[in-house]
Amino acid sequence: MWTCPKCGRTFQNQNQGHYCVKPKDIDEYIAFQDEAARPFLQAVRETIRGALPDAEERISWSMPTFWRGKNIIQFAASKRHIGLYPGPEAVAWFQDKLTGYETSKGTIRLPYQEPLPLELIGEIADWCRKRNLS
Repeated sequence: MWTCPKCGRTFQNQNQGHYCVKPKDIDEYIAFQDEAARPFLQAVRETIRGALPDAEERISWSMPTFWRGKNIIQFAASKRHIGLYPGPEAVAWFQDKLTGYETSKGTIRLPYQEPLPLELIGEIADWCRKRNLS
């Protein structure tokens, strides 16, 4: 067992990644992440914001979320990748363009060691926006 010296929470794994304080907004979420991940997160955020200019940014399920009446798309930092969460329908719709990326139900994993597919992220966000409006 390991106890975080900052917040006092106990975890099974040594140096378990967690939030000592829940971020209040996406700026704070990005600031809480490892320095190396921040530029990737900011690029994903800016790309989604460009595709969804009228969506509200918020934190939902401890993740950056673009919202307009409901969650449209989310993303989050992990140790080895950024998780993009457009939902299972989007992953199925873009399956042919996602070869080379690990996917699961509603999730696309974008590894840090590869260039971000920003154009594809924007296309997915726009698709999610259109689905949200119908």
